[in-house]
Amino acid sequence: MKNRAVQHGGRWGRAVVVGGGYAGLVTARVLADHFSEVVILEQSSVDERTGTHPHAPQGYHAHALLAKGGEVLERLFPGLRAELRAIGAPVFDYGEGISFLLPAGFAPRRRTGVEIQTFTRDELERRLRGKVLALPEVTLLSSTRCEGLGTTRPGAVNRVRYRTEDSEQPSEMEADLVVNTSGRSSALDGWLADLGLSVPAKRVVKAKITYTSMDFDRPESQPDFNLAYQMTFAPHIPRGGVILAVERDRWMCSLIGFEDQKPPTEDSAYLDFAKSLKNGRLAERIESRTNQGRTHRYTNVNNQWRLYHKMKDWPERLVALGDAVCVFNPVYGQGLTVAALEAELLHRTLAEHAARGNGLDGLSRGYQRALARIVLSPWILSSNSDLMWNPRRQPLTAKIAHWYNKHLFEVSVRDARVWSRFVRVANMVADPAVLFHPTVVAKVVRQALFRGPRNSV
Repeated sequence: MKNRAVQHGGRWGRAVVVGGGYAGLVTARVLADHFSEVVILEQSSVDERTGTHPHAPQGYHAHALLAKGGEVLERLFPGLRAELRAIGAPVFDYGEGISFLLPAGFAPRRRTGVEIQTFTRDELERRLRGKVLALPEVTLLSSTRCEGLGTTRPGAVNRVRYRTEDSEQPSEMEADLVVNTSGRSSALDGWLADLGLSVPAKRVVKAKITYTSMDFDRPESQPDFNLAYQMTFAPHIPRGGVILAVERDRWMCSLIGFEDQKPPTEDSAYLDFAKSLKNGRLAERIESRTNQGRTHRYTNVNNQWRLYHKMKDWPERLVALGDAVCVFNPVYGQGLTVAALEAELLHRTLAEHAARGNGLDGLSRGYQRALARIVLSPWILSSNSDLMWNPRRQPLTAKIAHWYNKHLFEVSVRDARVWSRFVRVANMVADPAVLFHPTVVAKVVRQALFRGPRNSV
């Protein structure tokens, strides 16, 4: 493959994507608008029919694509929502279609104007993979492991070393841009060290949460919800769960437990765990199942942020995104949406550089800093909440945020307008600042001073 180092016909030459999971697919879709050739290096054996990525342990559990993520994917893949709806993946208003049990009680069942769609990670990835691999610019090298980065000029990456499954010696491929989307087990830190670069220590917040999940039949007679949820909340609500309607008349259910409250994998014990929850809709659906799939367990997930944006010597022509940069506890449903936003950011960044005629140098460091701004808010939400499970490690900021959220939930169960604000923030279609509007703060403070927590759950 010949490398083209300058733009031809408004496009650069070759981009290499390391990793062919969800983040790699949405990234390849973006790159296909800016490069004549996009090569995906994927270590597993996958093709256009593959669904859940083999190295995504969370892939068999309930997933949420937040409203903002749905908007981004629809822009990148027009018609995707309609395709999924045609095979039974419902689209519904977050307030009307969800039975949401907060720590203070059930959320209002009122229209919020925030629409979401529920489906399995398996179906989503299969659809995206088929669409991306059908693009003429995209080539997939399956069963191919990236082994490092290379450079022929100081301060810039312009090649990757890789090895195919049947090769004894590694090969090299030139690239105008290398994008690392290789997930939470990414070896990028080591590759950077091989180039003589030092990487800041990553931030890690342990979640100690276990998910046990199964899918089963969803009969034609539908209940009055498409999603039922009981959230965990430190320190007194260590059990939770979610069940959501997905494509092909199935339910996907994930039961959640903190530390020693692990949801079991045995059928009868699984049902007993669901019956211990205060949102009875989960147990009702599980008890009436007649045709279930395999049960999966995923445990000890951690929040993890690699601080690449702090590197002053971050090389040119290299960017990283998705779980290769930041991993969130899946209970908050942020990962798919954040990766889509990061890919869209790359789209804008490339378009701006092309419009200014700046070339690709000068892009990478700015992109990593802008990516960190996308990550910051969901990281604060996820990590602060998980810190509250550990009585010996509770920073003042986390304590304040936890106190505010506790009383915000108390207000939300009585005030549909406050709940709608929370829904918009949780779905990343509104800035978190809307939860600190003076009218909301006044209601939260009044609740804390004069009513106190009810501890309904």
